[in-house]
Amino acid sequence: MSISSDASFLTIAAAIFFVLNATGQIPLFLALLAPFDQKRQMRIILREMLIALGILLVFTFFGDWVLKVLGISRPIIGIAGGILLFLISLSMIFPSSDKTPEKKLTQEPMIIPLAIPIITGPGAITTVMLYAHETGNALLVGVAAFSAWIPSLLILLAGSLIKKLLGEKGLLAVERLGGMLVCLIGIQMFTSGTLLLVKDFFHI
Repeated sequence: MSISSDASFLTIAAAIFFVLNATGQIPLFLALLAPFDQKRQMRIILREMLIALGILLVFTFFGDWVLKVLGISRPIIGIAGGILLFLISLSMIFPSSDKTPEKKLTQEPMIIPLAIPIITGPGAITTVMLYAHETGNALLVGVAAFSAWIPSLLILLAGSLIKKLLGEKGLLAVERLGGMLVCLIGIQMFTSGTLLLVKDFFHI
């Protein structure tokens, strides 16, 4: 995948979808929302996912402006984003054994921890900001983010059923597969950024 101005819509949507990692978050959502009945769980998931989408869109349309104000160059964005996604992919491929929280929520979560940082963590925010900056088309990235958000929402709403069908090992396998793809995306971002930095430095 080339992180360039001609990155396709499907490439961007797929990258955002895998970084959101909805399938990998199913056990965590189920554990946190266990004290609530099924209907209330659905309302909480829908609300938190809507908040998460809003956050993604804010960084999609205004993140590039922040980067320009800070004077962060294109190569640095690619290198930093690549490193961050690579580290996130490692946590997906080699998940912690204590990923499920010991304490369940007694009150409905609001924004934290479900919307942030479980869904819209640093990886998702960095991804939309990077693509918006590289393509110069925030609207395209925004639509791609929405397209990636829809299946993520459906996956989390059907979390209990998916867990029954796939089991713990099946969910782990899907998460690791997503982690491998995120790893490839991160390495490509890092490589592209490094090459641009070398070209700028040597004026190639």
